[in-house]
Amino acid sequence: MRDRPAPKAGGSSEGPEAPGSAGAGAGAPAPRIHRNVVLLGINSLLTDISSESVNAVLPIYLINVLGLSALGFGVFDGIYQGMSAILRIVGGTFADRRQRHKEVAGFGYLLSAVCKLGLLASTTAGPTAGILFLDRTGKGVRTAPRDALISLSSSPERMGESFGIHRALDTVGALIGPILAFALLSVATGAYDSVFVVSFCVAILGLGVLVFFVQNPPKERLDVARAQALTKHAARRLLANKAFRRIAVAGAALSLVTISDAFIYLSYQRHTHMESRFFPLLFVGTALAYLLLAVPLGRLADRIGPAPVFLGGHVVLVGCYLLLRAAGPGSGFLSVAMILGLLGTYYAATDGVLMALASAVIPDELRSSGLAWLTTVTTAGKLGASLLFGIVWGLWGPSGAVSCFLIGIVVAIPLAVVVLFRRPSTRHEVPTP
Repeated sequence: MRDRPAPKAGGSSEGPEAPGSAGAGAGAPAPRIHRNVVLLGINSLLTDISSESVNAVLPIYLINVLGLSALGFGVFDGIYQGMSAILRIVGGTFADRRQRHKEVAGFGYLLSAVCKLGLLASTTAGPTAGILFLDRTGKGVRTAPRDALISLSSSPERMGESFGIHRALDTVGALIGPILAFALLSVATGAYDSVFVVSFCVAILGLGVLVFFVQNPPKERLDVARAQALTKHAARRLLANKAFRRIAVAGAALSLVTISDAFIYLSYQRHTHMESRFFPLLFVGTALAYLLLAVPLGRLADRIGPAPVFLGGHVVLVGCYLLLRAAGPGSGFLSVAMILGLLGTYYAATDGVLMALASAVIPDELRSSGLAWLTTVTTAGKLGASLLFGIVWGLWGPSGAVSCFLIGIVVAIPLAVVVLFRRPSTRHEVPTP
């Protein structure tokens, strides 16, 4: 028996209007950006207030309160970033198979919300790490179905802008979350429990937006049999796509030489002897730059192609590493502002742009699982990067670790250019934009 379409908020059983179709009124022009994109942006805004308020204090909490070493944090950060890798594929392929992107994403958001309460009951490193890994599991389950909802609700010519708008709203939350954490800890120093409670409440609000207002993708874009999503043939179709493979290889290689935010901020704190209470504000600077540039760079990607913008973001990251390497006790506001501004620019030029780049070569019926495979390989690269950075930090200190990654990214960028812009060898391969 066929699954019935998910009902709309108003009671209809049809999905949202396809991009480019008429709206509710006959002959009415379609909106430039689909309502799902905006609603998912609001959902992500609230979710990021929740998650980033915790993430902003997490490095200091684990090192200063729970006593982890830099190497121990590197191991934790690598596993924490990569914990969701396999579940991204599971969540993505299940969403494609059942055509229930909203429901699969909702389960992931709910799991992450519950984990915020779990942090209240944990006072040692082991259980805390387990709860945080479970939180990453929720993120892994929800990410690919959410991005597929955005992609399948957007017209191809507005793909970069749609992802840019979503990421901009997402980044508003990433901007507010650390400020909220800073405010709570300023009122009561060391009161990390207050951060966890407020984080849970905001996460529930974000989940409500998804459950009550977001709709599953339009059925006219999903007319291929559901069974394809979980078959070996479908997986072979995806992995046989040479353009998709090139994007995945380039993304993974660049991720492997990318320093995680937490280590960038910890390195800056060690270099400059910054007070711990100001640590959450480092996240704010990055989020502000991301917020200002996400939509303009998404539109730029629509005009000139996402690949040049994606690669340009990594060139910007080289400048960030150079400034980080040069930072010292005498560094002032301009130094940290430039480091955080370049880091935010890198994210604005790569995060949603990479999804738009891949969406151009992945079939609609495999969109969720395809994006899941892509985020999996890039997350695996970040996992390796955090482990490597922690090891090198332990051997040569933060300056030596930053220098090693600076050399690595300078080598990786030209290789990524060659991979992304190689001409297709057959007429069936879709050229990379």
